[in-house]
Amino acid sequence: MVIKIKNLVKRYGDLIALDHLNLEVQKGEIFGLLGPNGSGKTTAINCLLSLLKYDKGEIEIYDTPMHPEAYEIKKRIGLVMQNVAVFNELTVYENIDYFCGLYISDKQKRRQLVEEAMDFVGIKDFRKFTPKKLSGGLLRRLNIACGIAHKPDLIIMDEPTVAVDPQSRNSILEGIQKLNAAGATIIYTSHYMEEVEQICSRIAIMDKGKVIASGSNDSLKEIIKTGEHISIEILNPQNLDLDEISDFANILSVDLSGSQLTIKSSRGKNNLIPILDLLKHRDIQIGKVFSEPPTLNDVFLEITGKELRD
Repeated sequence: MVIKIKNLVKRYGDLIALDHLNLEVQKGEIFGLLGPNGSGKTTAINCLLSLLKYDKGEIEIYDTPMHPEAYEIKKRIGLVMQNVAVFNELTVYENIDYFCGLYISDKQKRRQLVEEAMDFVGIKDFRKFTPKKLSGGLLRRLNIACGIAHKPDLIIMDEPTVAVDPQSRNSILEGIQKLNAAGATIIYTSHYMEEVEQICSRIAIMDKGKVIASGSNDSLKEIIKTGEHISIEILNPQNLDLDEISDFANILSVDLSGSQLTIKSSRGKNNLIPILDLLKHRDIQIGKVFSEPPTLNDVFLEITGKELRD
């Protein structure tokens, strides 16, 4: 067991930020931690790192109680926060060397680790650049390199791909998977559900200071009622009768926006073929057709009743 949090409580006056939070992270996982703003994610991470005092509960990392002076445990942790934390006066190399030096005193070993970190995130060609000369994507890569240069066993990543271009995002996600394959356990938070679906082996959804659902991507989708999503481009929408479609079995919602017909069904019932047959029978012309299973975003919305960015 890498992390074990038991009955964690944190109050800010009358506000309960963490309400008897229980959470476990196994070795070798990429563990997705999701929740709307105010759900307690950041508070939980700060308590986990002993950056914040809590009212009661227990936190163990690698089977050892965590506390502010647990330096041997802290050496095994890497932190990549959402807000880029680097020194603008230092070069890329100097930034990584500084943060690596907080853990590694041997200069020769540190030099090798810094080179490996720059290689890993793909910024070696920018080693003499200062942060203000880097693009947003490269700055995010530098931020990651500073957090992982000392080769931590546990890495906490808080929205590392915010405001980066698709190419940089893919590079970062591939890098996270490589870190995991090399043995690192990773806690990953993001507002991009598709990222969590792509890389996380297990996911916990928090709300109001506690975990309200957890499991694999597939197992979480099994606990909701939302099933098939159908999107159909309707070329003559004036001829469409939405009530006819709503009368199909297990239809949860039907929406027509312009020429785009969107239909959600409950689990266990596929309606695509019957609906297409109905449209053909009514001489309704169609364009593009998409049918897909429920997404992690559907799970989140149904369980919390909130958008992730609330």
